[in-house]
Amino acid sequence: MDEKDKSLHPGLKPIDDSMLSRESWKIFQIMAEFVEGFERLAEISPSVSIFGSARTRPDDPHYKLAEQIANELSNAGFSVVSGGGPGIMEAANKGAYEGKSPSVGLNIQLPHEQSGNEFQNIRLSFRHFFSRKVMFVKYASAYVVLPGGFGTLDELAEILTLVQTGKSRRIPIILVVSSFWEKLIDWFRTALVDAGTINPEDLDLITILDEPKDVVNAIFKHYESRDFVLSAEEQAVMLEL
Repeated sequence: MDEKDKSLHPGLKPIDDSMLSRESWKIFQIMAEFVEGFERLAEISPSVSIFGSARTRPDDPHYKLAEQIANELSNAGFSVVSGGGPGIMEAANKGAYEGKSPSVGLNIQLPHEQSGNEFQNIRLSFRHFFSRKVMFVKYASAYVVLPGGFGTLDELAEILTLVQTGKSRRIPIILVVSSFWEKLIDWFRTALVDAGTINPEDLDLITILDEPKDVVNAIFKHYESRDFVLSAEEQAVMLEL
């Protein structure tokens, strides 16, 4: 910033050159996360990304449900991808780990350290949520979302936004445990649709189920008339994700 700029903005502090340098070099760390993710996950297709609360204990019915869903998906030929941590993430990895297909954990480094679970055939570690979120979407043939908190809602909103706007191909987005999700969907309908902030047909992007076998069947039904392999048009879309 030259002297003229400083006079126009007297409250601005001079730029710390060392901080600027750190910010610039951060780009290479971000690039490394994307490159490693692309290289290690390119061969896991078809895969299903599973989400849910990190706070769910192993004796919780939702933990058992996630474990069973992941196991059935794994035995049906799907790699299972989770956030690699405890709770529903651990249940998903455990169920897949005991099945026939790879169990994948996309671990995140947090200020309050998240410990990765032990049920991962493929383990990646991320510093940045945004690069990790790309990996959840890029190779997913479906999203399965169990009860969770802000992080789970963030992932749900992410995939709904990407599919709604055409920035990602359409995949099954399945919410599991209807009693947990029905009030949220009612709010979507009575608040968002009524206000015109989403279209009524946007709700068709979501399927709500309760039984593990129904989850697996819904995913296969979606792909009855097409292959799990991306078409050329879908490859172009996902390249710009």
